Amino acid sequence: MKGNCCILYNEPLPGAMEDELDILDQVDHVEKHLLETGVKTFRKGLTDNFMSEMDELVSEKPGFVFNLVESIRNKGELNYFIPALLNLNRIPYTGSSLEAIFLTTSKNLAGKLMSDAGIANPATFRPSQSDLLEPGKRYIMKPVWEDGSLGITGDSVFCWEHGSGDRLEGKDDSHWMIQEFIEGREFNISMLAGEDGPEVLPPAEIVFRDFPESMPRIVDFRAKWITDAFEYENTIRTFPGPELSREFLGRLKETALRCWHLFALKGYARVDVRSDERENIFVIEVNANPCISPDGGFAAAVNEAGYAFTDVIRRITGDLNF
Repeated sequence: MKGNCCILYNEPLPGAMEDELDILDQVDHVEKHLLETGVKTFRKGLTDNFMSEMDELVSEKPGFVFNLVESIRNKGELNYFIPALLNLNRIPYTGSSLEAIFLTTSKNLAGKLMSDAGIANPATFRPSQSDLLEPGKRYIMKPVWEDGSLGITGDSVFCWEHGSGDRLEGKDDSHWMIQEFIEGREFNISMLAGEDGPEVLPPAEIVFRDFPESMPRIVDFRAKWITDAFEYENTIRTFPGPELSREFLGRLKETALRCWHLFALKGYARVDVRSDERENIFVIEVNANPCISPDGGFAAAVNEAGYAFTDVIRRITGDLNF
């Protein structure tokens, strides 16, 4: 790889919680392994003054950018501005393109595109479409633009009944969505670019240990970030491997690859799915540029596959957007 690399990331806000601070672990991890490949690096954290900061970056003339930007001012719906500006200034960058970042960050757009392509995902409704919800059926309320389980709590899963519309108060169509809740198992499927196309890494299953019946089996904000919470301690990532039938494992991999090609993902990605009691697979989220911290799901899949992370960095930086 020619030239030095700017590791570009979103600067955490003052008083930031663990979900924001995690980006600094990602920066350290990526920088360590870039240096091991012989690439010179420098860092640039972006704030709400990102237009001026990106002008500075242009003047610094990096050989390429390792794009770790997840949000601006902790707002995921602004993250696509950064690959747009990198495109505009013809600066090569890692991970998925402007188009893929925008389409996958919007869960509404991603779901529609998957449905049109025949990739199963949960039925989705806008809050203004509550008249279409079926009484007695369970749903989950999600932010449209955020990741990292931001905005998702145990109360996000609910059974719809006539007269329960109060829970939709203040939820606008631009920022919130309602999905049919898929009861069953949850899997994370990571993928990595290679010379022969994307490679599907060993799928991880999320196990909800000792959850009482009253507690929904979801990876909510507490399960992901609050280290002393019951949900955090009892939401376990496993690699079931041989326990999965060859047929089911094949369908998991096929689903992930179809998402990669549909959204033209690059570098690395993760697809999150749930399967119902009949082992029907539903995509609940497509993660372009997923968390790459050493304790995250992507790194765990890399370790399970037996790859050195330095080699993973080489493969990611070998699949740049130009």
